[in-house]
Amino acid sequence: MKYLLSIVTLVAASAVSGPVLANMQLAKSKNCMACHTIDNKVVGPAFKDVAKKYAGQKDAENKLVQKVLNGGAGTWGAVPMPANKGQVSEAEARTLVKWILQLK
Repeated sequence: MKYLLSIVTLVAASAVSGPVLANMQLAKSKNCMACHTIDNKVVGPAFKDVAKKYAGQKDAENKLVQKVLNGGAGTWGAVPMPANKGQVSEAEARTLVKWILQLK
């Protein structure tokens, strides 16, 4: 019985963490982690800080997808975020933004 409970727990944990890990891999593969981390400001803001800033904003997802694709400046200080069109598709940007916005 303990063995079965361990298996069920492991499967449930992997089902929950699977998307988180997959989106972290996407962020790494698209070089987002060169300027961002989940918890701490590096060159750009921490992803958790982005999630807090945009929490509850109806247009946050679309606004941030455009920032990922086209770049931006001034929201988080003087260092601009470069455009990523060509390196990140709109679908990938949307996946990344959804992942970032759900971080707490």
